[in-house]
Amino acid sequence: MSSSRDSFGNIIAVGFMLFALFFGAGNLIFPVQLGQLAGSNVFSANLGFIITGVGLPVLGILALAFSGKSDLESLAGRVNPVYGIFFTVALYLTIGPLFAIPRTNTVAYEIGIAPFVGNQESHLPLFIFTIIFFGLTLYFSLKSSKIVDIVGKILTPILLVVIAILIIAAFVHPIGVIQDPTETYISNSFFKGFQEGYNTMDALAAFVFGIIIINIMKDRGARTKKEIMVSTGKVALVAGVLLAVIYSSLAFLGATSVEGLGYLENGGSVLAAASQHFFGWYGKLILAVIVIAACLTTSIGLITSCAAYFKKLVPALSYKQWAVIFTLFSAVVSNFGLSTIISFSIPVLVALYPLAMCLMVLTFLHPLFQGRKEVYQVSILVTFILSINDGLNAAGVKIAAVNELLESILPLYSVGLGWIVPAIIGGVIGYLISIIKRGALSPEPIEE
Repeated sequence: MSSSRDSFGNIIAVGFMLFALFFGAGNLIFPVQLGQLAGSNVFSANLGFIITGVGLPVLGILALAFSGKSDLESLAGRVNPVYGIFFTVALYLTIGPLFAIPRTNTVAYEIGIAPFVGNQESHLPLFIFTIIFFGLTLYFSLKSSKIVDIVGKILTPILLVVIAILIIAAFVHPIGVIQDPTETYISNSFFKGFQEGYNTMDALAAFVFGIIIINIMKDRGARTKKEIMVSTGKVALVAGVLLAVIYSSLAFLGATSVEGLGYLENGGSVLAAASQHFFGWYGKLILAVIVIAACLTTSIGLITSCAAYFKKLVPALSYKQWAVIFTLFSAVVSNFGLSTIISFSIPVLVALYPLAMCLMVLTFLHPLFQGRKEVYQVSILVTFILSINDGLNAAGVKIAAVNELLESILPLYSVGLGWIVPAIIGGVIGYLISIIKRGALSPEPIEE
């Protein structure tokens, strides 16, 4: 007989919660913009987007469950305990108070509220909205034990219903016919969409949100590694299917919008114009509900996760104190504006993303190379060196000679994936080093 943790209702509720944690406003904007630019190549571009925007986050959660580790620090600690702390702190701060949490507030305001207050130079409306938004975030974050009921059973259904209204309108009465692709999507549209999926940054968030899901499954009776993997896999599947369906629908909305709306500046502008096209003034209201609900659920999940980790790292401060600190800090940062936040944070994200993906792959291959630390260490080291260079390039600090050399010798370097082959070679070298150090006939036991 299936246990209560694997009951249909429980899996759906937790799956809805995971979907909502992932589905921030950025996830609304990127597929729509992709649809506009990809045009008639929207199918292949969207497929690439789903692989990285959905597939990687789902794999990240499964990797955490597969590892048997209770948190990201212990998983990254397979490289080295110091690296485990460094990587975990960097990831939490980047997708937390330094970038993702402030962005939820700023995007919610700019897309959901600003259209109602007009183009005012005053910062007062943003300030007032920030107080309300983060007040709600803190309130729900302090009730983290009820996060499934709050997010999975209340906020997510509201979000899905409102998104469905807009999507159904787009399918029943398309704004126009799909146009030819823009220059960037004429060729290699799949791979272009593949890269665009990185913008969701959900592969990073998977290591954070995965811990929430695993702990929920443990609280509801999952004991063995297999039980945790099965339950977590079902939850991730629910969230992944929802994300894939909505991404595909929004990409279709974007692709059919060009004829009637023209090419707009970003996905937020497309959503605003499409909402107004279908529903007039009420369209603005519908979009406001979608964006604010999406941003609020993500903000709650990130504050909850960050506060829980830093309480463990620095137990002198309580969970409540950390939640308050991160909420206040995020509120201050959000008032610097979306463009400033992005410009300072993208180089860090570009540097972290390859490290996260490399760790994810090594986790699944862990039994194959018998958990030898040298494999982790050399593979992560070369990835780290190349990702630092990628981060510098994203920050505009480009060293021409280095870039020319790396592009000439590294496959996929020109598309930002130059770290892949060196990471594989580094893993092989690490394995050979471990054999030399320990002897081929005396492998170390697999670390659980």
